[in-house]
Amino acid sequence: MTKPLKVLHCPTTVGGHPQQLAISERELGLASRSATLEKNYLRYPVDEVVFGRCKALNELRRWRFAARALRRYDVIHYNFGSSIMASRVDERGGVLEHAARKLYNRLYGRQVELRDVAQAHKLGKVIAVTYQGDDARQGDFCRTNYPIHFAHELEGGDYYSQFSDQIKREKIAVFDHHADLIYALNPDLLNVLPQRTRFLPYANVDLGQWAPTPPEGDLSVPHVVHAPTHREVKGSDYIVAALERLKAEGVPFRYTLVEGLPRARAKEIYQTADLLVDQILSGFYGGLAVELMALGKPVICYLRQEDLRFLPGEMRQSLPMINAEPATIYEVLKSWLTTRKTELRAQGLLSRAYVERWHDPLKIAASLKNDYETAYAAKRSRRVLE
Repeated sequence: MTKPLKVLHCPTTVGGHPQQLAISERELGLASRSATLEKNYLRYPVDEVVFGRCKALNELRRWRFAARALRRYDVIHYNFGSSIMASRVDERGGVLEHAARKLYNRLYGRQVELRDVAQAHKLGKVIAVTYQGDDARQGDFCRTNYPIHFAHELEGGDYYSQFSDQIKREKIAVFDHHADLIYALNPDLLNVLPQRTRFLPYANVDLGQWAPTPPEGDLSVPHVVHAPTHREVKGSDYIVAALERLKAEGVPFRYTLVEGLPRARAKEIYQTADLLVDQILSGFYGGLAVELMALGKPVICYLRQEDLRFLPGEMRQSLPMINAEPATIYEVLKSWLTTRKTELRAQGLLSRAYVERWHDPLKIAASLKNDYETAYAAKRSRRVLE
């Protein structure tokens, strides 16, 4: 019997996507594990955390982990467009900070960046990479091509810079040279990624653990939830202003802003929601929306129509989100909190059905399993021919 492929998902827990994929791939017979360099406040379950409490030793831990990964695994699936090795950092800052960062980049960051990816390629490993958002998004592209985008809100700030845009483009080129498989979780990313990149739905939710708790029959005071990880990126100012305006007008509802909570605690609040406002600037929904849809909740977000061409046709046609942007969020909320609030339960049922069809991690993992095995067989064949 052929041994199952050993698959490593690394090096972050962004969105919980790689961790749930590893779990689902194990259910399908692969020897998959997930690892992160360090955990964040959301505390997604992960098989291994590389960094320890002593920060002075973390770079040594990084190198040792990279060597072990290259030795042990058949498939290395990088996520968030990142590898295990350190990368260059943005050089902006005060005089001393700029000088220190520039020196770091010259002496270390540039020298080691993505070196494990190149080595994995030399060793004949199957290399996959998934882009999830700002690992690929570039401020100059977004400001030029999208009239509605958070890049306009952050212009002149620290979020995007010419330097960070250039680093992203260079890293994408390296992955394009070495990777066998390239995926993107958001359709807008396919505008700046290699043409062979494949759209991949979020696989961050175990549907068995996120059972539906759809809006109740009594919707006299609907509960609206908004959970920004970055207020400017999510368009929170527009959302809160609309909610406060509706409150001042006497519309009966309550709302909760969920910020900085572990995922388990946040989930308790999500279960009580009647409506989620996700993000109204990015152009697509995020992993949070998948969680709330799995719970049977209606979701408001901004869907940029021109980017939806990258989705499978049936997926595009079945999108259950309520579309809104900064100019329309007040009217959309007012409609769904007054004349249409009796429709919230039915809309939530559409959400759950959509997630079951398109975001089931077992279905997505099965597709990836086929991709891994096909790429692995192709590499073995080439070796035989050589």
